[in-house]
Amino acid sequence: MTISEPLTIIFQDQYLVAIDKPTRLLVHRSKIDVHATQFALQRLRDQIGRPVFPVHRLDRPTSGVLLFALSSQIARQVTEQFEARSVRKHYTAMVRGVPQPSGIWDEPLLEKPDRIVDRLATRDKPAQPAITKFETIASWEVPYSTGKYPNSRYSLVKIQPLTGRRHQIRRHFNHMAHPIIGDTSHGDRRHNRLFFERFNIRRLLLVASALTLNHPVTQQQIILSADLGDEFERAIECLNQACISNLD
Repeated sequence: MTISEPLTIIFQDQYLVAIDKPTRLLVHRSKIDVHATQFALQRLRDQIGRPVFPVHRLDRPTSGVLLFALSSQIARQVTEQFEARSVRKHYTAMVRGVPQPSGIWDEPLLEKPDRIVDRLATRDKPAQPAITKFETIASWEVPYSTGKYPNSRYSLVKIQPLTGRRHQIRRHFNHMAHPIIGDTSHGDRRHNRLFFERFNIRRLLLVASALTLNHPVTQQQIILSADLGDEFERAIECLNQACISNLD
């Protein structure tokens, strides 16, 4: 994405605006990267010509639905929905291996403060409840080795986090032995390298694909959705072309 290219707006009224956040774009200024010059908040503000207020966040490498309020009052109301866990969040990911057809991963997670951003945070908190629901919707086996086996397997997974811990999805799938492709923090560098060398894909293959909530003013349910994006779609096409046998 170039600087001049506008952000994709997937919903806007007088109270809310949602975008399809590109991968590698920070939501706002952060000590995570003090040299970054592009931020979703500032770009959207300049694009629509009015202040915007974030109500949740996405990790920098995750693309997809990112919601903002257009006033601080609306931001508080929507934030309360997130805190009450009444907002349903849906993600799509490409993972190593073939998970169960469906399941719920219930594993408490210790908070892992960022050594730069959270250097003053308490570091002895007990593990917090973390629950992730998932469904495997497609699988592939391709004739490329990353170790002792001649072939490698990958799956497309739909995910619904029922809690909101830091890096919950990425950590849970790593602990399930199905790390997300492109995850440099909790993934498998051998499979990340395969996708880069074979398919020229090096992004995190995790997308915030949908967000369902009640409108803070009308109280009507709204569903916000985002596409997988060109690079993710190309990953699927590359797997289809290289596939030995579809494992569905």
